[in-house]
Amino acid sequence: MMSHCMRDWLWIVAFATLLTFSVPWFLWGTSTVVAGLPVWLWWHIGWLGAAAAVFALFTRTDWDRMMGVDDGVGVGRGEKP
Repeated sequence: MMSHCMRDWLWIVAFATLLTFSVPWFLWGTSTVVAGLPVWLWWHIGWLGAAAAVFALFTRTDWDRMMGVDDGVGVGRGEKP
């Protein structure tokens, strides 16, 4: 099993990578069109899919621990807010 520290660093790298590639600087000035849409728009479509997948994985695996949520406490677990 991976340590919490190592998992934290992997999430930092994953989100930093998403942030780095959120704006396709290298596609500025490119007028290439694929399937009727500019290639930079396809980049954003792919980036949004990747960002959604990474965030979905984050919320399913480490959200509670990294956001300071106690597993035993919360609405929907038989306790009143």
